[in-house]
Amino acid sequence: MSKEQQHQVNEAIRAREVRLVGADGSQLGIKPLREALQLAQDENLDLVNVAPQAKPPVCRIMDYGKYRYEQSKREKEARKKQKVIQIKEVRLSPSIEENDIKTKLNNVRKFLGQGDKVKLTIRFRGREITHQSIGRKILERMAAEVKEVSEIERHAKLEGRQMIMILSPKQQ
Repeated sequence: MSKEQQHQVNEAIRAREVRLVGADGSQLGIKPLREALQLAQDENLDLVNVAPQAKPPVCRIMDYGKYRYEQSKREKEARKKQKVIQIKEVRLSPSIEENDIKTKLNNVRKFLGQGDKVKLTIRFRGREITHQSIGRKILERMAAEVKEVSEIERHAKLEGRQMIMILSPKQQ
């Protein structure tokens, strides 16, 4: 069975006896498969195996097309309510000026306000790698400036020639 579970319906059910549940949810007891299929056909509905692992399997009399339609509507509604968290990257350099820091801070605040994570990256070029403390100070300053709306998910860490820090929005 796949993620979207396929039920056995009508003639696809391969059991001699089934525990039958009526269209209104009432227990009809254990019945032979032929009799259960006949009851479902008499009501112009389908016999659906809802619990194939049970002994005997549990089958329900229902309108299977309507059931699948409602299930797809529920799944679509659940997907609509999901929030996909993206990671937005803000690149900095160790020799960044004050006004540029303010502009980058505004971007970071905007991204965090939208519920996205922010990856602050400082790329060291050439001999700048010898001054890692400058880069770390810039990242820590950025984190301190937005600490009321964010929390540090990953502290500043050097990876190759880049120092990376990840901020995530504060949970309310």
